[in-house]
Amino acid sequence: MARMYSGKRGKSGSTKPVRKTPPSWLKYKPFEVEKLVVKLAKEGKSSAQIGIILRDSYGIPSVHAVTGKKIYEIMTENKVTKDLPEDLRNLIKIVIETNKHVLKNKKDQSAKRGMRLTESKIGRLIKYYKRKGVIPETWEYTREQAKFLLRE
Repeated sequence: MARMYSGKRGKSGSTKPVRKTPPSWLKYKPFEVEKLVVKLAKEGKSSAQIGIILRDSYGIPSVHAVTGKKIYEIMTENKVTKDLPEDLRNLIKIVIETNKHVLKNKKDQSAKRGMRLTESKIGRLIKYYKRKGVIPETWEYTREQAKFLLRE
């Protein structure tokens, strides 16, 4: 998500190469890459972690270039995704940790504001995922239930 509440323009970072075809030196076939993705997903890795492992350990620079599908698409086809989307889970984890901090440090106003901003991001994401049908319409988020939402 964009930086909505600050005047900053964001971080600059590296960009992926423009090339959409797999490199000629890559020895993995598309079905082998899909098997690796499913195996790593069954071990409990997130799609971001899977991409990093495939890049660093297996030398696969881009799953999308090799298979024509994104990692999350492969995971949904094989039904190995978690009940909540990864970005929503990460935001809920941030709120849980911030809430622990705020309970210890009552006067930390910047942490309280950060928690409010993160919860507003969660609200926008929930609205989006309900519209797209990723989570059910009756699904609700409360700060008290956040700890129980992430249990596996």
